[in-house]
Amino acid sequence: MRSRQISCCFTGHRPEKLPWRYHETDPRCLSLKRRIADAAEAAYEEGYRHFLCGMALGCDLYFCEAVLALRETHPDITVEAAIPCPTQPDAWPPDQRERYRRLVAACDFETLVSVKYTPSCMLRRDRYMVDHASLLIAAFDGTPGGTQYTMQYAMSRGLSIADLPLLLEEP
Repeated sequence: MRSRQISCCFTGHRPEKLPWRYHETDPRCLSLKRRIADAAEAAYEEGYRHFLCGMALGCDLYFCEAVLALRETHPDITVEAAIPCPTQPDAWPPDQRERYRRLVAACDFETLVSVKYTPSCMLRRDRYMVDHASLLIAAFDGTPGGTQYTMQYAMSRGLSIADLPLLLEEP
């Protein structure tokens, strides 16, 4: 069992809520990806070795890629894909489904939170990650939704939160 004290999870928005949507070459997206990588490295420097990712489109996949890149220089890192249901990527664009499959395959662990889709399986996945971590890294713009829910749940559970505000203007 991985220790909650050395575990870090992530929450962030999906492309529909991001000002650049799927355009990952946008300077704001590139800036966020650098800040996510920096936050993951800072977590590592603070002693975090296990990273949980909810594997949603957008910010979750940026985080997973950043931590997998960090693992190349720090092999003591483990990465867990917290998957809400088996059909999570089924309606995604083909390139994003392939990205998801590649990233899940690269993770050290897969945790399937629900054996089938239910209206609450995404929130169950978020609670699972928070319940198994002591740090939450969040890319959040203040809007209601799953990211806000996860941050509120993490606060109620006493997690430390590293907030990475989204930039609406180009850096």
